[in-house]
Amino acid sequence: MRFTAPLADPRAPLGRRNPVAKVAAALVLTIALLWTLDPITPALALAVELACVPLFGLRYGVLLRRSWPLLVAALGVTLSLVLFAADRTGATVLALGPVTVTTGVLRSALALSLRLVAVALPGVLVFATTDPTDLADALVQNLKAPPRFAIGALAAFRLLPLLGDEWETLTLARRARGVDAGRNPVAHLRLFASTGFALLVSAIRRGTRLATAMDARGFDSGVPRTVARPQPFRTPDAVLVLSAGALAAALLALAVGFGYVRTLL
Repeated sequence: MRFTAPLADPRAPLGRRNPVAKVAAALVLTIALLWTLDPITPALALAVELACVPLFGLRYGVLLRRSWPLLVAALGVTLSLVLFAADRTGATVLALGPVTVTTGVLRSALALSLRLVAVALPGVLVFATTDPTDLADALVQNLKAPPRFAIGALAAFRLLPLLGDEWETLTLARRARGVDAGRNPVAHLRLFASTGFALLVSAIRRGTRLATAMDARGFDSGVPRTVARPQPFRTPDAVLVLSAGALAAALLALAVGFGYVRTLL
């Protein structure tokens, strides 16, 4: 369960908020960022998000270890646009053979990279500070989601760490039997494909057994279920969602004030 357990202090001001409120606040901010194309709006949003990290009870080092794939993805987006962008408007900054880097390319790459990180970071904060069981309970109690869907999604989410453990077990078992690709890249690819197929078969079998076990325990009986852990939606939770909406509006207003706003329309 090492990938699904909360990484933050549950007593933090924002970390202890209702899971539905945290998800709703992240969605409001994400919609505002997806609507714009300028670099100013995501840059301001990212600054606010990073400033709010301690309020979630999360340390910056832990956040970096959790979200380093975002930085790699942002760097990949930047390099791809710099090398392959069709629009080369603006002043030339660097020219290396067929590759010409202009201010327009840099502005577009910066805007897209910042937007990628700013859109994904709220989701990282939400799921790093929310217990999956609490989230499923809140979906059922606050949003009236079908229990079958919520509990099934929770079970699938809880099984995700087992895929990594199973992959490691399959790899070690094959290595113990002398199945090794060595330095042959084609053999590495073939071994990766066969291990992936074995993992898929194992995941399907485990999912089938879990579904049968859940049905045997009455998860699909249709009888109204009781609540073991109430997830009330209080006034501070509503304030969090409204604050996210006000922040999104303020970011757009600042971008308009700076004269840099560019929307999808």
